[in-house]
Amino acid sequence: MNDKISKKRKVKITLLNALVYLSAGIIILMLIGIIGYVFYRGLPNLSFDFLTSTPSLIKDTVGILPNILNTIYIILMTLVIVLPLGVGAAIYLNEYAKNKRFVRVIELATETLSGIPSIIYGLVGMLIFVQFCSLGTSLIAGALTLVIMTLPTIIRTTQESLKTIPNSYREGSLALGAGKWHMIRTVVLPSAVDGIVTGCILSVGRIIGESAALLFTAGMANNLFYIFESFLPEKAGSTLTVALYVYAKERGEFDIAFAIAVILMVLTFIINLSAKLAGKVIRKRKEK
Repeated sequence: MNDKISKKRKVKITLLNALVYLSAGIIILMLIGIIGYVFYRGLPNLSFDFLTSTPSLIKDTVGILPNILNTIYIILMTLVIVLPLGVGAAIYLNEYAKNKRFVRVIELATETLSGIPSIIYGLVGMLIFVQFCSLGTSLIAGALTLVIMTLPTIIRTTQESLKTIPNSYREGSLALGAGKWHMIRTVVLPSAVDGIVTGCILSVGRIIGESAALLFTAGMANNLFYIFESFLPEKAGSTLTVALYVYAKERGEFDIAFAIAVILMVLTFIINLSAKLAGKVIRKRKEK
């Protein structure tokens, strides 16, 4: 009887392992296929002029330099605002808040906000930042809208990372005479770097891939700005995803759209790699 049960278990384990490997193989093949097809269609259309020029009907040129710079500007503006707010809120909820019911309500609210469609954020951003705050259709209005979108992600990832830190770290630091803020700054936050970097990477991915909300707030103009001009009201500009939508949906120029998709993939990889390297540097400094 035991031999029969063991044989049945072995068959089940073998089937489950086969299903796991089959699923993983299918996912990997799909990923390679999608990335390979995008690069196959997009790489032949990339050129130095395409990356460094601006689109012009008079000169009959197609370029995405304004879109690349606008994407970088929006990423920087959003992260500069959302990281202090999100990390600070997570620290308060995990380290200072005493009312557990209040914490649970905030956690439920952040989880709910994470699931709201981006088009609704775009509508709210247009009503509040574009019209009520008189910022107009601008990059700063788009960045503020993305701050609201990505704030729940930063809060939740940082908070969950803070929860994994053993209380013995806190107790040992306080026992040695450190103040609470000093303990958080020198012991807790360095130990939570992985969670903060993860939240940053997820936020960057959503910022780069967002188009619906930016259509309402940042506009579709191919304007070229210096970095300080991008913070001013009425400075509308389209990001790479918005440009991809325009070229693919409005103009039907799919070769250019695939070329923009290649740039988006490369830019996302570079930013995520930079975030990972920054996390490693911070961890090494902590170990020293």
